[in-house]
Amino acid sequence: MTGSRPVPRAGAHLHPLSMDYDGDMDEFRFLHAADLHLDSPLLGLTQKSGEYARLIADASRRAFSDMVDLAIQTECRFVVLAGDVFDGDLRDTQCGLFFINGMARLQQAGIRVFMILGNHDAENRFARHLHITDNVHLFASSRAETCIMEDLGVAVHGRSFGRRDVTDNIARKYPVPVPGLFNIGILHTACQGREGHETYAPCTVEQLVNHGYQYWALGHVHNREILHENPYVVYAGNLQGRHAREAGPKGASLVTVRGERVLSVDHQVLDAVRWASEMVDLTDATTPADMTDRIRDAGRSLVAQAQGRPIALRLELVGATALHAHLIRGTHDAQLEIETILASLSDEIWLERLKIHTRPPPRPAVLDPSTGGRIAADIQQAATPDVLRAELSDILTAIMDRMPAHARTEEMRETILNDVPGRAIDLALSLVDNPEGHDNANQ
Repeated sequence: MTGSRPVPRAGAHLHPLSMDYDGDMDEFRFLHAADLHLDSPLLGLTQKSGEYARLIADASRRAFSDMVDLAIQTECRFVVLAGDVFDGDLRDTQCGLFFINGMARLQQAGIRVFMILGNHDAENRFARHLHITDNVHLFASSRAETCIMEDLGVAVHGRSFGRRDVTDNIARKYPVPVPGLFNIGILHTACQGREGHETYAPCTVEQLVNHGYQYWALGHVHNREILHENPYVVYAGNLQGRHAREAGPKGASLVTVRGERVLSVDHQVLDAVRWASEMVDLTDATTPADMTDRIRDAGRSLVAQAQGRPIALRLELVGATALHAHLIRGTHDAQLEIETILASLSDEIWLERLKIHTRPPPRPAVLDPSTGGRIAADIQQAATPDVLRAELSDILTAIMDRMPAHARTEEMRETILNDVPGRAIDLALSLVDNPEGHDNANQ
């Protein structure tokens, strides 16, 4: 790589340098990306139509290609990849070739790449054996090492995962900062713990701040987050959301540097398919038209934010509404209605899941003297969630006793126990309130 000290092969070690760098350091840009998870399936969408499946199948590759384009168009001097380029034990060599082709495009543009392996890469059988282009340096897993770019006055420090479950605080053994240089640390970590992420390579923000680097390029957590400024400690997030819990814009961080100071860290949106998780409040909605208007307003906002990207929408309906009985009894029909509403907004928005968590409007304090009213009161008195939960627990225990040991999941059991009793009561009350679509007064 022209203008840099010779980059060692993965597995070699560069001892921290003690001399000050006295060259000129002009303004430059670099791109920080992480968690590409190339060829990771977009979970929850595989049951959709064949046309839709083809559209989303290569979302991670399209996001990666756009990342390469961005680095070239913004004249980045180098790219930092903070782990999990690949997705688990992937055996498709075409994915590796696709990645190498992207690196070759960067090489043709004179852009260097510094990457580490994360927990997913570490269990990948071919990730560490790829014959990567000369512009790419893959950091060793045995110990942290340093690469120097003399033309930029930059020192990049990093260490790959040697196995999936790295539970040591490996950042403690990262090299000391090189005086007079802009120091970057690349680390795959669940810094201070993150919900939904394994606590790999644990560390604290205070520890990273006090290490002396000007920028920490973090990976592993899929939400973009700036944990600290001056020095910067940054999660770039992942390039492409993989399921509904990874909703919103995804991409990489474009960092502008002058001397030893970060001027800006700008999020660049790169996802090819946008996940959205939207809650629509139907409180006081009394007619289907009311529901349509509220869902259409939410959909319009999502389409505008997606800027032409396909959208996979998880929609949750909440609130006390007279439409509750209609929604509970006719969930399938409600889903078809909503899909029609969304189709009127865009032909590239799909309802990934509909969650109905509405409730009936408050009942009058005075007992309804009708037959339906008395039955409803009996249901509310006898079929409390606690009573149903206890009975359901006994049923689940009997079922699970007959299941293979590996199939028993406490998480599934708790989900059923928490969700089913309330929904059963709601369904029973909706049938009493309006058994044939007529008002109780006519019974």
